[in-house]
Amino acid sequence: MSGYVGVLVSDPWLQNQFTQVELRSLKTHFMSMRRESGKLTVADLASKMSRVKVIGENLKEEERVAFIQDIYHNILQDEVDFELFLKVYLKLQAHANARTGSNAKNSSAFLKAATTTLLHTISESEKASYAAHINNYLAEDEFLKKYLPVDPSSNDLFELAKDGVLLCKLINVAVPGTIDERAINTKRVLNPWERNENHTLCLNSAKAIGCTVVNIGTQDFIEGRRHLVLGLISQIIKIQLLADLNLKKTPQLLQLVDDSKDVEELMSLPPEKILLRWMNFHLKKAGYKKIVTNFSSDIKDGEAYANLLNVLAPEHSNPSTLNVKNLLERARLILEHADRMGCRRYLTPKDIVEGSPNLNLAFVAHIFQHRNGLQTQTKQISFLETLPDDTLISREERAFRFWINSLGNSTYIDNVFEDLRNGWVLLETLDKVSPGIVNWKIANKPPIKLPFRKVENCNQVVKIGKQLKFSLVNIAGNDIVQGNKKLILAYLWQLMRCNILQLLKILRNHSHGKEITDADILEWANSKVRTSGSQSRMFSFKDKSLSDGIFFLELLSAVQPRSVNWSLVTKGESDEEKKMNATYIISIARKLGCSIFLLPEDVTEVNQKMILTLTASIMYWFMKQPVEEKASVSSDSENGSSHSETISNSTSDDSASDSSIEETGNV
Repeated sequence: MSGYVGVLVSDPWLQNQFTQVELRSLKTHFMSMRRESGKLTVADLASKMSRVKVIGENLKEEERVAFIQDIYHNILQDEVDFELFLKVYLKLQAHANARTGSNAKNSSAFLKAATTTLLHTISESEKASYAAHINNYLAEDEFLKKYLPVDPSSNDLFELAKDGVLLCKLINVAVPGTIDERAINTKRVLNPWERNENHTLCLNSAKAIGCTVVNIGTQDFIEGRRHLVLGLISQIIKIQLLADLNLKKTPQLLQLVDDSKDVEELMSLPPEKILLRWMNFHLKKAGYKKIVTNFSSDIKDGEAYANLLNVLAPEHSNPSTLNVKNLLERARLILEHADRMGCRRYLTPKDIVEGSPNLNLAFVAHIFQHRNGLQTQTKQISFLETLPDDTLISREERAFRFWINSLGNSTYIDNVFEDLRNGWVLLETLDKVSPGIVNWKIANKPPIKLPFRKVENCNQVVKIGKQLKFSLVNIAGNDIVQGNKKLILAYLWQLMRCNILQLLKILRNHSHGKEITDADILEWANSKVRTSGSQSRMFSFKDKSLSDGIFFLELLSAVQPRSVNWSLVTKGESDEEKKMNATYIISIARKLGCSIFLLPEDVTEVNQKMILTLTASIMYWFMKQPVEEKASVSSDSENGSSHSETISNSTSDDSASDSSIEETGNV
């Protein structure tokens, strides 16, 4: 290639993928996009790529968003340079060509070679690293230990994931207690229905801990679609590794800030940003002049790693590391240093030099877990004790955040009080709940620099809420911009409730346009339990007698008699027994196909809002079932399904439905 190409692109591999004409054209597109946005991020590319031929013509924006979030979910907010732009372009164009089943005219040699297989390319380094992680954390699991260790060089990982058990267990490692393991089908050989139940439980539980699974369905696991399986495993492991990056788990993080205003900012940051701030805090102490802004290009030369490890474990340092000119050799010395600290895991010298974002993030998170170099000070602990303990607010924020993220909006949010303040994600969510209700002509798309533009967006959010008959007395757009917690939670609750009521209204054909109310849901639940032969009754969604969980187990058994194994149910007399029933309820509901975001405490404490969403989600699932299946359920219920029966928690029907998780109700 000519010198001109070399100036534009330093990566030899990329140089070989394009002609000079293609590079000039793409450079023009890139510069134009960057001028418009000021700062062009990976997340911005989903909409910006619409003007690029083949991609814009063959992929809808939501498809581009889903694809980019799947492949680049760890660096969505990173700034895009021209080389990264070209890589995203190649992958999107290959995806578009694969979707249309044709090769683009005048495409580069790379695209002509393998357009239909690029989408399924996976990182062998990531596969090996995640296999090692699984071998380490699940080695003692009673069910899995006969299948472990997984050979990192083989495809055993994807074969083991096909029955859903491994992924369910991995979710429980990441966030203990998410899945009640009594609900997992763990026979040696599962029939298709049982396998499908495990996948459904896995996907709904993954959403409930914050994974993005918009474009993943149960069939993807059955067919062993490696890039999707690896992508989900990556997200689960990332959640596990970043779990301690908050003030509640690690109060020493207060060392990273100077005053209370900075503390508020720190509390609102996503874990990855806190990890970067922690890294830069120590690098500053080492005299390192650069600021690390990502886990890819900024750490390729190894200088940041060498300085970080020298601060955290000076006793293991090698003085020659920074003097070594060969980057692979320097990376090797860095990992030897980490080894001596007991921290080497997740990556190879090549992964450092190539800037693998997932593996480098995992490596730094592992270092933080093992040795964070922070000290606890009495002043910091006393400051934390003065912070309000908004446990309920925290739980509701978490539920609403994960619900919004499950809808597949263009931006992943990490904190509803901060990330909704510009109004854009709220407008996207409203459009998902009630398509066509948003006037996009007057909406302001991020990045929004002028405060009044944010207020304009939020004013439209409030206006639409009133159209949907939300109770919004004394709420203005500026309250959302200011991050008023109580008002934002009140709005989100009504939006989530509106979503499920609309879904139920669509399914209930005989309603003839009549709105479904909370009372209708209450009556439906009581009617179902009554027809199953039980005398239990729910008087309201705040009925304290619901805390033992028995009513909901009877409801689940009424809609699907085979779902509850009554020999595993407790009497619900002590707090511990109530919690056991609550975790079982949530897992059974998710296993059926209910997309819910509540915690066991929401059941045992009878959180009125979350109890309503749980009941409505079960109702929505039941109403979606084919007529003949409902008739079968009614017949089973009439024949009796008493608590004394020991019912298998696995069904025996081999005609498994392969419906995607996207088809389940998001509540």
